[in-house]
Amino acid sequence: MSLNKQKRDEIKQFILLNMRDHPSDIVRFSQAKFNLSRPAILRYVHDLKDEKLIDIQGSTKNIKYLLKPLHAITHEYQLQNPLAEDKIWRDDVASLFTGIKDDVVNICHYGFTEIFNNAIDHSEGKTVTTKIEIWIDKISMEIADDGVGIFNKIQQKHNLDDSLHAILELSKGKLTTEPSGHTGEGIFFTSRMFDEFLIASEKLCFGSRTWDWIFESNQDVKGTLVYMEISPSSERTTLSIFSKFMSTPDKYGFDKTIVPVELVRYGNENLVSRSQAKRLLARLDIFNTVMLDFANIEIIGRAFADEIFRVFVNQHPNTTLLAINENKSIQQLIKEIQGENSPGSPVDNAQ
Repeated sequence: MSLNKQKRDEIKQFILLNMRDHPSDIVRFSQAKFNLSRPAILRYVHDLKDEKLIDIQGSTKNIKYLLKPLHAITHEYQLQNPLAEDKIWRDDVASLFTGIKDDVVNICHYGFTEIFNNAIDHSEGKTVTTKIEIWIDKISMEIADDGVGIFNKIQQKHNLDDSLHAILELSKGKLTTEPSGHTGEGIFFTSRMFDEFLIASEKLCFGSRTWDWIFESNQDVKGTLVYMEISPSSERTTLSIFSKFMSTPDKYGFDKTIVPVELVRYGNENLVSRSQAKRLLARLDIFNTVMLDFANIEIIGRAFADEIFRVFVNQHPNTTLLAINENKSIQQLIKEIQGENSPGSPVDNAQ
């Protein structure tokens, strides 16, 4: 039985969108989905190869079917030359996004120009390299410079303990090494617009995948490398992300932040001391609302909790603290600390 064009296109789209997760068994996987014979599915697979959308490697039992990018470019720019990130986007990048929905293009435009501008203004390097790939199922952008490294520069500029301390401060937002010309918002918002956002420098890597914070130490990057990835079908918008960090919806202002509490830890140490809490709380009084994310934290000490939920709260009544993703034991300790506070305390708890 001959299938109509709509059904044939549906089968091809299914194969493409599932090939990354099924490089070796996509034929069998598609057979089960559409109740078609192996030769029938193979005809679609070979059509996609002829259309240069996929690549086939190996043979028989070792065969693998691999997606190919729809568009891919790499450019290197000399930082000693006059550069403008909006012109780079307009001249070298924008045309790749033809056919991508506007909201996703706007996110990519924002992220690319913010990170490229950071390389121009902050890296102190000689070159910046961009690599952009448009796939059927994702858009990836990579911007790398050969400068001093973002974590090292933040550490030196703000007189922090080390690069790990710099990562903690960077995660809070409103941090910049050039306050006269920058607000410190770019990296914070960009990291939350994309499905995946990573910053690597020296042997440290920090970022998020769909807002689950990750922290690795197996990189070895000279300068700074930023990787951004988003699905072409993402429903996210720049406005929806900006609005998440505004305490007052009808008035623009970056006055709300999320801080991953686990970034305070060195290795597997427990969070028990007031000095650890003070490192977590530094600069948080510049926000109206702070969400402390306790994901991956099993236990905290009473002194650590008291410094946050009693001392800080009493000293900064204009900043509201919200605990999120805390387990039951941490939740109970916070409630005990709250109970010891005076009536009307601004401490809150968000589930």
